[in-house]
Amino acid sequence: MMHPGFVLLYVNNLDTSVAFYNEFLALQPVEHSGGFALYVLPSGLKFGLWLRETVQPAVTAQAGAMELAIVMADQPALDAQYDVLRHQRVAIAQAPVQMEFGYTCVVLDPDGHRLRLFAPGEA
Repeated sequence: MMHPGFVLLYVNNLDTSVAFYNEFLALQPVEHSGGFALYVLPSGLKFGLWLRETVQPAVTAQAGAMELAIVMADQPALDAQYDVLRHQRVAIAQAPVQMEFGYTCVVLDPDGHRLRLFAPGEA
């Protein structure tokens, strides 16, 4: 049986992306060398940033084809985090809105990767 445990994003500028995710995740990477940085999230998920030009085989897809979904405690927590991100001038793809699966918004990292915050089941 397989147990996926890593999410890897391919980035154009590792230092820019590390600076973004240090602030976004309020974490420091556990590894940061060469063309790679690795975070271990409180959930145990390992989240890596890999310099696009060093990936083998070469990356052909563009950013934005997938999302990293982040569960928020409730609608007020999502709204508070959205305000922080907006004041940090993080690119906004979708302002907070109610959807069928919950209350949600989408922001973009420096490479255009989609980061969806959501509070499940909120009305």
